[in-house]
Amino acid sequence: MSLPLHAQTGPIPEAAVLEGLPAVREVSSAEVAARISGGPRLVVLDDDPTGTQTVADVPVLTSWTVDDLRWALRQDSAVFFVLTNTRSLSPEDAAARNREVVRALHAASAAEGTGYVLASRGDSTLRGHFPLETDVLAEELTELGAGAPDGVVVVPAYVEAGRLTVGSRHWMRTADGLLPVGMSEFARDATFGYRSSSLPEWVEEKTGGRISADEVLRVTLDDLRGGGPAHTARLLSSLRGGRTAVVDAVCDDDLRVLALALAEAEENGTRLVYRVGPSFVRARAGQAARAPLTPAELRPLRGDAPHGLIVVGSHVALTTRQLDRLRERGGIAEYELDVALLLDEERRDAHIAEVAAAAAGALDSADAVIRTSRVLVTGADADDSLAISRRVSAALVEAVRQVNAGRRPAFVVAKGGITSSDTATHGLEIRRAWARGTLLPGIVSLWEPVDGPAAGIPYIVFAGNVGGADALADALDLLRSA
Repeated sequence: MSLPLHAQTGPIPEAAVLEGLPAVREVSSAEVAARISGGPRLVVLDDDPTGTQTVADVPVLTSWTVDDLRWALRQDSAVFFVLTNTRSLSPEDAAARNREVVRALHAASAAEGTGYVLASRGDSTLRGHFPLETDVLAEELTELGAGAPDGVVVVPAYVEAGRLTVGSRHWMRTADGLLPVGMSEFARDATFGYRSSSLPEWVEEKTGGRISADEVLRVTLDDLRGGGPAHTARLLSSLRGGRTAVVDAVCDDDLRVLALALAEAEENGTRLVYRVGPSFVRARAGQAARAPLTPAELRPLRGDAPHGLIVVGSHVALTTRQLDRLRERGGIAEYELDVALLLDEERRDAHIAEVAAAAAGALDSADAVIRTSRVLVTGADADDSLAISRRVSAALVEAVRQVNAGRRPAFVVAKGGITSSDTATHGLEIRRAWARGTLLPGIVSLWEPVDGPAAGIPYIVFAGNVGGADALADALDLLRSA
């Protein structure tokens, strides 16, 4: 006799999780796009840059001055991203940054006469500053006179990467089947670790019991597929006092049903804030999934140098496997930033300069990889570990800045969430960009910077925890083919 799904202690076949579910209720992206047309703009505050990997032709900001936000509001797009990079910050700094963005956005919105709704984009494996970020957004909206949110809608699904929610339980696809996310390596994160795979229990855990699991509204696949948009809208409209709802999703159609329901609930006066994974953004913006960019589409985006730069900061096991496959394919020159030297004040600067100069010199003959040493150095506690991560990321960023100053690469690939954010903002000084599409289906976003020293250099955002073992090598092959 098999164990019930909630009692499983390892991966189980995906078919066992999906068995007996209601038939998918098909909703087109065009239907969502028509429903939200003329409505408030979806503004995604992204806690690292990887949330753009499901969308195409969407503005991205790494700066949030009123002028920058007005520029984004004027673009012909139902959604835009503001890269806050708060996953790399302390709770206090993350809260302050969210407040800054919302205040500037509120001023920009008033100046442009355009309404907005806020999504706090977090990790599909549940890492990040929750509930802090949604709490702060709710407080700011209330103080600004925009109205206290009636509810917080949590939708972590990331369909392409196999992060699925069924029966309010969150799963991640592995080679051996679906694994409850609370049993994954991501749940053991030094800063954002957790135990629960059940989303209501996860909410209780992350709020320290402030919100009990029993208080959480569960929007299930029975609601989305059986009840449909009108039924789901009635459920969401019942939210009051900032109550949390968690939503199932296995495919884009589930999320598009949710998008229609949200539009109806909000049109009828329900005020909501979202905490979401990447797939929700595409559905809520009325975009269909698009095929990866082709060599012909990439060709006009490439920089002038013969070869590109790959920067690797992520330490998860998947990234290490992807690096191994990239080495097997060949055509790279590899340079290591030794974390021990980066934490040594006397030797740090010289070490960075030496690695950057070598990588810049290699770009005429090979794609250059700059990576941190693969032994993860952690601190005495979560805050100390985060401080070390920031220091290492700052070194990677400085190396990128020095490479680009000496020899502009054909492209830059950044592997890892904090790494890709800091590289964009500080290493390449990107303020405004367009997310043009992906290099692999639903993952690995390509940005086209529109200002600063990186204008004309495609920038590729590659999360640490997505793709198979060959994904990094396949993405590089595509870039080379252009």
